[in-house]
This record gives sequence, C-alpha cells and structure tokens, in this order.
Amino acid sequence: MRPNIVLIDYESVQPESLAALAADHFSAKIFVGATQSKLPFELVTAIQQLGDRAEYIKISGVGRNALDFHIAYYIGRIASHEPEAFFHIISKDTGFDPLIQHLKDNMIFCGRWETIDDIPLVKAAQVKSPEERAILFLSRLLQPNATKPQTEKALRSAISAHFQKQLTEEEVSAVIAALQRPGHLKVADGKVEYATAG
Repeated sequence: MRPNIVLIDYESVQPESLAALAADHFSAKIFVGATQSKLPFELVTAIQQLGDRAEYIKISGVGRNALDFHIAYYIGRIASHEPEAFFHIISKDTGFDPLIQHLKDNMIFCGRWETIDDIPLVKAAQVKSPEERAILFLSRLLQPNATKPQTEKALRSAISAHFQKQLTEEEVSAVIAALQRPGHLKVADGKVEYATAG
C-alpha cells in the first residue's frame, strides 16, 4: 500500500487520539506552533506508540502562515523521494486548498481534512457493509466538479481507488449493487447512467 503521511496543523486541530493511524502505512508529523509550549500527556503517549513513524516539528518563527509554509516544505521534500505517497493535511485552515489543488495538478496525492477520522482510508477501514461503502463513495461523486465514471470499468476502478485498492472484486461489485438499489445509478451493457437531480 502507498505511504500515507498525515501532517497535523496542531495550531488548528488538536486530535485527542491517533489510534486510527496505527496501521503501518501511516506516518504522522505534528507541527507545533512557536507559542505552543505544552502538549497533553495522552497525545504524547499516542505519538510515542507510533515509534519512528511519528515526529514533532516545532515551528521556530511566529507569523501568519509560518506553520503552513513548514507543512508545504515537508510535502515537497517528501514527495521528491516518495512520489507515490498520499499526503493528508489535518487542519481547519482553508488556505491550504490552493496548494492542494496545485499538488493534484502535478500528480501529487493530497487532501485536507478537519479530523483524522475524515481521512477516506480511515473511514474506509471503519465501514464494512456495502451500503456504508456506497454512501462514502456517493459523497465523493456529489462533490462539486467530481468526475462521474461513464463506464462500468471506470466505475469499478474509481471505487477501488477511493478505497485505496483495499477491496476485492466481489466487494467492489457489492458497492455497485448497493449504489443501484436506491436508484443512484444504473449499470447496463457496460455503461453507467446516473439519477437526474431533482
């Protein structure tokens, strides 16, 4: 599985737990602001449990976007050595979004989430039924400017990619069936038709 690197903007989000990052394909970098002098014991313990897959990065300067620039620097540095990595910025700061779009335009996988539990791979690990997976995938299809696969092959590929290629062919088929039951889409003769809005 591709490396998943979680970059936590600790000025913006203070996670209570890192348990969702226990799998080996996750690593975490916690960016601590220059004026933040204390970390809760529970978080420190959780970070220590990740061993060498986690580290603190203390920002030395104070400025409006000092922490943001540090995160951007680390993404660039890591992406040059691990081009297959998927970066997850944990922050409520929408100022990251133009950077994320630029990274995507340059084929660097990146997303911003307000909590660790919002990371699609974390969500995917928490849901097991085809119906739950269908709802997760449907939320992706309903995003503005989302590309809707027009063929069954493309749909299967999109579902597989959305769940980081962790589903079997049978599980992908079950998700498609769960999408068809309430009429969100219809697959016939290798083509996909979507329910019209309204």
